[in-house]
Amino acid sequence: MRRAVALAYENIRTGGGPFAALIVKNHQVVAQGVNRVAATNDPTAHAEVVAIREACKALGTFQLTGCDLYASCEPCPMCLGAIYWARPVRVFYAGTAGDAAAGGFDDAFIYDEIKLPHAARRIPMAQLLHEEGIGIFKAWLAKSDKTPY
Repeated sequence: MRRAVALAYENIRTGGGPFAALIVKNHQVVAQGVNRVAATNDPTAHAEVVAIREACKALGTFQLTGCDLYASCEPCPMCLGAIYWARPVRVFYAGTAGDAAAGGFDDAFIYDEIKLPHAARRIPMAQLLHEEGIGIFKAWLAKSDKTPY
């Protein structure tokens, strides 16, 4: 955890955001990531996502079986989703979502948005081509050589 915190401080010093994450397996750091949103113009380049991508690349898998994730702050909703898809064993964090909000990184509105009907969200969502969408999943289910996840 101290390494994640130190990386977050270093990222601030070098012009990045105040977030860092590590993926650890068998007491060895597999990958690390820092917030790269502004540096890469990528809104998904949060520290946890960067670390997950690097760890999966290093391990040659899309699941972090047997791994722990250490983050300098409690994961945001996007990172939480990525974490659940990656399936590490545990997540440890230093700062809380409330601490992040006090630092100008408040993501509570996203949780509120998820609860709203699609059309009532800040970014309205509407369904199109439902039958065609269903067809995609029928094709997936019919595929005999798929990699389940």
